[in-house]
Amino acid sequence: MIAALALGGCSGKTEGGTTTTGNEQSSQDASLKTVQDRGEIIVGLAPFYAPFESTNEQTKEIEGFDVDLMNAIAEKMGVKATFKPAEWQALLGGLEKGEYDLIFSAMSKKEAAEANVDFSDVYYELPDVIIVAKGNPKNIKGKADLKDKIVGVQLGSGSEQLADKLNPEIGFKDLKKYKLTQDAMNDLKAGRIDAVIAGYTFALEQAKVDPSFEVSSEPLESAELVGVFRKGSTALVEAFNKALAEVKAEGTYDALVKKWLSLQQ
Repeated sequence: MIAALALGGCSGKTEGGTTTTGNEQSSQDASLKTVQDRGEIIVGLAPFYAPFESTNEQTKEIEGFDVDLMNAIAEKMGVKATFKPAEWQALLGGLEKGEYDLIFSAMSKKEAAEANVDFSDVYYELPDVIIVAKGNPKNIKGKADLKDKIVGVQLGSGSEQLADKLNPEIGFKDLKKYKLTQDAMNDLKAGRIDAVIAGYTFALEQAKVDPSFEVSSEPLESAELVGVFRKGSTALVEAFNKALAEVKAEGTYDALVKKWLSLQQ
């Protein structure tokens, strides 16, 4: 039942998060021209979150839905996408320092809300779910069952924000925060924690590649995934959104969703 709730990837156009319009754009906004002159858009991402982005163990190349989608968007923009890997917790700082032109790494509006940034249109809606050990030994079927349980989440993620909100209401035994969601999964497998809260598609990917895990709950809360840009990058955001719309209209977007995100439990 959960596998049917892929939410269609937000195929319809959604309003982006920029706070300035094209008419109000400063003449000093060189964000798009810089990328065009370079012939390259530099993309920050944390390649530890399959199937959105991860490093292929055989080829050592970064691959995933975000990678293929960003390549398609860049092609529409007439430039090449170059991916610059970073730790998840360092992505926003790297953007602020100018290390890349945008973050495209399954990052939600909420995760970047406190930073001084602009957002693209939403490109995917990703619900959080609960992951447990195979057979669900602690009988966790929903958020209420997390009472008196040890729960793991990734630091700086939307799942952490959700867990922080649920904990006072439900009363976890403990809330453990990890550098990577995969570290939490390792502790779940070892029996050191009872559950992990993570994105739905990541959860199904984990259950697919490792039969010691299963997804135990209906979606808890959805996150809107966006491209994240430095504040004032209005021209670049508008060009990105136009290219994203074209990728959707021609069917490439749906093909990539089918390739990477249409997983079955």
